[in-house]
Amino acid sequence: MIEVEQHLARVLDAVQPVPAERIEVARAAGRTLADDAISVHDIPAFENSSMDGYAVRFADVEHAAVDRPVVLEVVADVPAGSTLDPAVRAGQAARIMTGSAVPSDADTIVPFEHTADGLTPEVPPTVTVLTPPREAGVFVRRRADDVATGDLLLVAGTLLGPRHLAGLLAAGLTHVQVARAPRVAIVATGDELVTDGSALGRGQVPESSGAMIAALAREDGADVMTVTTVADVDTAVLQVVAELEDAGADVVVLTGGVSAGAYDAVKSALGSNGSMQFDAVAMQPGKPQGFGVTPHGTLLFGLPGNPVSTAVSWEVFVRPALLALQSRDDLRRRTVRATVSSGWRCPPDRRQYVPVVLDTTDPAAWTVRPTSAGHSGSHLVGSLALTQAYAVVPASTSQVHAGDVVDVMLVT
Repeated sequence: MIEVEQHLARVLDAVQPVPAERIEVARAAGRTLADDAISVHDIPAFENSSMDGYAVRFADVEHAAVDRPVVLEVVADVPAGSTLDPAVRAGQAARIMTGSAVPSDADTIVPFEHTADGLTPEVPPTVTVLTPPREAGVFVRRRADDVATGDLLLVAGTLLGPRHLAGLLAAGLTHVQVARAPRVAIVATGDELVTDGSALGRGQVPESSGAMIAALAREDGADVMTVTTVADVDTAVLQVVAELEDAGADVVVLTGGVSAGAYDAVKSALGSNGSMQFDAVAMQPGKPQGFGVTPHGTLLFGLPGNPVSTAVSWEVFVRPALLALQSRDDLRRRTVRATVSSGWRCPPDRRQYVPVVLDTTDPAAWTVRPTSAGHSGSHLVGSLALTQAYAVVPASTSQVHAGDVVDVMLVT
């Protein structure tokens, strides 16, 4: 057997990032930034008020008090979006709204709440200030206080989310370079698979891995080209892979047919012609693995057919490759430490990935338990529906006991 890291290194060494494309920022959520994003202008772009009130000169109001009010002449009104820059002389004020540009002659904002007049429907001729500002410049948002023109906003490899879009647009960026969505095709192999929901005959099982992998692929930024099935026939496997390569697939994921069985067509067809290499990887589930690259650069993954094995193999090998294709800056799932509430036995000499349920009632002490009494059995697809994470147990461990602390890879 080879180690998990050996197989993963082989996969990642073969990855060539997909090309970049320029798209509107508004459509970029879920895409990976291909170039560093540099601010086009300052944030804020101008000095503006953080309160509704009056723009004043600090020297005029610094000694204001309830028993010594300061009365100022109101000479202008500056609503949000106004281009006005009214003169504000000594003894004068301009009414101003939140977000409005502060007049050049003013240096401080007095909120309506600190005046005797409050907010009136019409601009009053005077305003009476009762509370002095604590210092000059109070309630004034300074230009470039957040971001300056030319600042680095986001680095290449960042997965863009909703808040990133707000920051990019605020900095004046309307378009960004992002990695093209990798094109992924999914092929479930097996004569036993039923896809139409019909009654199961003897020896038949519903095909359940394809939809799961498609959803995982989309979650990680892929464009799913197709989800299909083929029989356990070498020529059928070779034909579908050739067609998908010609159609421009960046990744083809085949499930089933990768072990040592007499009818394992993926291994038989793609191993014999040198398209893929097949190995036993020191992990459970997911021991049989296949990987290769076509002459056109399409990545071929041969995953075990049992759904739990398929799901674990995706997380350990395919997902990192899919993120690397997009030049993502982080290829790993978040991992935490958690205490086991119900123990289990481990296979000898293989790293174990156990589907678990999390209990996060105590934020300071998360606990986990297996989703099934079968622990990491590769066929336990019903319990897979409850899985929130995978406990990752070293190959040197023969038994996990209640109270042990383990690494937990979060997947929800």
